[in-house]
Amino acid sequence: QVQLVESGGGLVQPGGSLNLSCTASGFTFSNYLMSWYRQAPGKERELVALVTSSGGYINYAGFVKGRFTISRDNAKNTVYLQMNNLKPEDTAVYYCKAEWGTAYWGQGTQVTVSS
Repeated sequence: QVQLVESGGGLVQPGGSLNLSCTASGFTFSNYLMSWYRQAPGKERELVALVTSSGGYINYAGFVKGRFTISRDNAKNTVYLQMNNLKPEDTAVYYCKAEWGTAYWGQGTQVTVSS
């Protein structure tokens, strides 16, 4: 059974940090490109960052460059998103996605940035 389980979301003040995790099971994690998306209320889901299967290529959306860092640990079947200097506009549900032909999604974790 394929599962992607996100964790690490929560409420944080502007300028704060959160570290999201997404742990996979039920498929060969190391074969898959992993990415983080987010969806704010009333908006479409958008790509935040991606990392290739080996970690050799990483890319970020322009709105998070310099603030967020994506990484993966294939031994732990986990992808991370370190988020620093969070802004209110980063408030959204954050999802991880695994892709290698087929795509799998996690259930999402809420991130709220508010004072």
